[in-house]
Amino acid sequence: MKIGILGGGQLGRMLIQSALKYDDEFYTLDPASDAPCHNISYFTQGNFNDYETVLNFGKDKDVVTIEIEHVNADALAELEKQGIKVVPNANIIKTIQQKILQKEFYKTHDIPSPEFQVVWNSDEKIIMPLPFVQKMNTGGYDGKGVQVIKTEEDYQHLWTEASVIESLVDIEKELSVIVARNEKGETNIFPVTEMVADPKLNLLDFNVCPVLLTEDVQNQIDSITEKFLAAVNSPGLFAIELFLDKEGKIWVNETAPRLHNSGHQSQEGNTNSQFEQMYRVVKNLPLADTDAITYSGMLNLVGAEGFSGKVIYEGMEDVLQLPETYIHLYGKTETKPGRKMGHINVLADSREELMEKLVMVKGMVRVIAE
Repeated sequence: MKIGILGGGQLGRMLIQSALKYDDEFYTLDPASDAPCHNISYFTQGNFNDYETVLNFGKDKDVVTIEIEHVNADALAELEKQGIKVVPNANIIKTIQQKILQKEFYKTHDIPSPEFQVVWNSDEKIIMPLPFVQKMNTGGYDGKGVQVIKTEEDYQHLWTEASVIESLVDIEKELSVIVARNEKGETNIFPVTEMVADPKLNLLDFNVCPVLLTEDVQNQIDSITEKFLAAVNSPGLFAIELFLDKEGKIWVNETAPRLHNSGHQSQEGNTNSQFEQMYRVVKNLPLADTDAITYSGMLNLVGAEGFSGKVIYEGMEDVLQLPETYIHLYGKTETKPGRKMGHINVLADSREELMEKLVMVKGMVRVIAE
């Protein structure tokens, strides 16, 4: 099949790397000439937000998918009308890429999500009590487009764009669950992972699996995934980000309609990875089993503060000497502070050993520049 991917970043790169064992042709579209997919696919440099560009890119493909949700969904809808398969479908992409529509989706389908208010411009009065979270309606990604408003003084920092104003959850744990559905309606759910964020960058720092959850919490998550898969009405792989609050209640933070950073540990930690599963979804093949093999974790390789330019990975040879430790680089030649350049997966026999290894590996390696 001729498979087109909107976006040529690391998620697309790892999807293609995983699928090279099969017989398909991969085409990618990205505005950056040196995007991670540029040298492992039939690459087109172009804007995936431009209607005509997306239409022209997709018209001769058997299926078009995404590795970033901020794409031109109207062009994808037109491709569907022309008989091109789009996974996930244009409707769910359009719903998820707008935070307001996404929140309404949860409300409509009785999926628990923090209480919210929609504000379309700065003239509207905010009735949500402090503290609260402001999420821009469109364009938010990797901690951007999200801010916490804690005090009256913080009101001066409010964005004027259309936004969701959301009550602040008293978070005990940040969790993620990746679900998959193919065209036949078969579904699969990955084991829940726990995300530990870097408080400065607001980026996922460590991701660990499995997570020790009470039966009640697991039941809440099962109910959410069941409702979501029934409501989504589209093939796809979806990462549902969850909050567990101090009272033991699960809330949906947001959903990504694509491969996700919180699933990277599945490359070595599960019987099949999120990338294998995504390939099967796109091809409408039987879904893979995704059980956890052992304790697994992931840490991001992020550009260090104070370094911009041609990347150097300091300490990588030391990491390569460690057992059950796996390096994944994204093919990015230039680093800058906070830029995701790769990740390292680690396996262990217990949660305690896993956390020790992750902390140790994080201390061994730095992403700097010449």
